[in-house]
Amino acid sequence: MKHNRFHGRIGGAQRGCEWADCTEAGEFRAPGPRASGFDGPGDYRWFCLDHVREFNARYDWFAGMSPEEILRAQSPVHGWDRESRAFNPTAGVDAAPRWADFADPLKAISARARTRAPAQRADGRAVSPEERRALEVLGLPLDADRHALRSRYSVLVRRYHPDRNGGDRSFEQQLRAVIEAWQLLRKAAAFA
Repeated sequence: MKHNRFHGRIGGAQRGCEWADCTEAGEFRAPGPRASGFDGPGDYRWFCLDHVREFNARYDWFAGMSPEEILRAQSPVHGWDRESRAFNPTAGVDAAPRWADFADPLKAISARARTRAPAQRADGRAVSPEERRALEVLGLPLDADRHALRSRYSVLVRRYHPDRNGGDRSFEQQLRAVIEAWQLLRKAAAFA
């Protein structure tokens, strides 16, 4: 297969232009109905030079996106909006130490690191910081029981799922966060 990168022409294959009533060779590829993603590169359509130019002139990458999704996709930091723990100013610790309370800086740093220790529930079971964040996503207190966890999960899934809210897909991120929180908490020892 001969590939001319400068023009985007891929010759050698004997495929026709997919434009209706066109008999030219399809040497230029364009995005197909299935976009590329986790499961592969997606589908392509093949057009002649004139029709790929016409296709490109009409192509709308933002088709089907909400205004918020378009704004997020146009942001120069799209995909970089979450800080990793290493680049977070607090390094994942809730609060900075009060340096005046310590004579030795190393003791202040170790005290700061101890603040990440698991919290205790009223029944004495430990809750990790990840489990605490999951409880915040579900809007539950630290001492919630398994029944409250399950019922709150059901309420939030019904609220955010597109099949239950009239097809509104603007809550997909919240739904994903609720499902991830449920998956973490349902296996947690504190809620067994």
